[in-house]
Amino acid sequence: MAALAGLLRRKPRETPIVPRSSISATALTAVVAIMTFLASLTTGAVVLVKGAASDWQADVAREVTIQVRPMAGRDLEVDVVRAVDIARAAPGVTAVRAQDKAESARLLEPWLGSGLSLDSLPVPRLIVVETASGRPPDLAALKARLAAEVAGATLDDHRGFTRRLRAMADTVVAIGLAILALVTAATVLSVAFATRGAMATNRPTVEVLHFIGAKDAYVAGQFMRHFLFLGLQGGAIGGGAAVLLFLILGLIGGRLFGLGGADAAAMFGGLSLGIGGYLVLLVQVVLVGAVTAFTSRRVVAATLRQVR
Repeated sequence: MAALAGLLRRKPRETPIVPRSSISATALTAVVAIMTFLASLTTGAVVLVKGAASDWQADVAREVTIQVRPMAGRDLEVDVVRAVDIARAAPGVTAVRAQDKAESARLLEPWLGSGLSLDSLPVPRLIVVETASGRPPDLAALKARLAAEVAGATLDDHRGFTRRLRAMADTVVAIGLAILALVTAATVLSVAFATRGAMATNRPTVEVLHFIGAKDAYVAGQFMRHFLFLGLQGGAIGGGAAVLLFLILGLIGGRLFGLGGADAAAMFGGLSLGIGGYLVLLVQVVLVGAVTAFTSRRVVAATLRQVR
């Protein structure tokens, strides 16, 4: 008797208007998972390119290059030593290193091949100058002094390369944002069609609820919770797959690129998103669920106004 009384006092479990497991729900979950996966790949690529570009710009901004060309009637080695002394004397310079003939030859190997004697070629010598980040040197004064005291010496501060690198990064970010906008639009349309289909399937139930006094907010809330669950489930599947892919790429690094692995790792930071990148992907999964729920509620509210 006590058990029967407990069952009678127990609050009946509320049955949702829209069944949680159905063919349409499974299809929508798959669509949201695919869209989230594509959006996460795009976001991860943007984070990688943006981070690599920032690192490259920071490295380039801390270095300038002096090029000393061979001149007729002048000793190249003496000119290189003089250029090094001038650079070291400039305020804001932290380190100066002149490349030797072997390093210059290695720089030309991709174009001229290895084992080539460069003694008869007018190969310039490069001097790498590292500058202080907080107190950069007066490059105009340094350039003028080099031109006056060392014939054939030129100073390159890599401004053109930095501008091109920044333009490339901005272009990649703009393309990524455009792709994200298209994926979001496709997700919204998919959720809208799925919500209208669910409303049409459960129209008799909705009409009965209206007849017994249920408010539009209650009906819209039921649909919103249903599609929020589907959106979070699909987003977690798609976002989790993207995170797993980036983790694998981060572990294997440049080995995917064969002989160019070291250069690829230097260019893209080892294909690792870092903690910040993975947090962005997690936030994106939550946003997918929120967009799904919001779209469903708006469609249900608009449909209910037409029904009345």
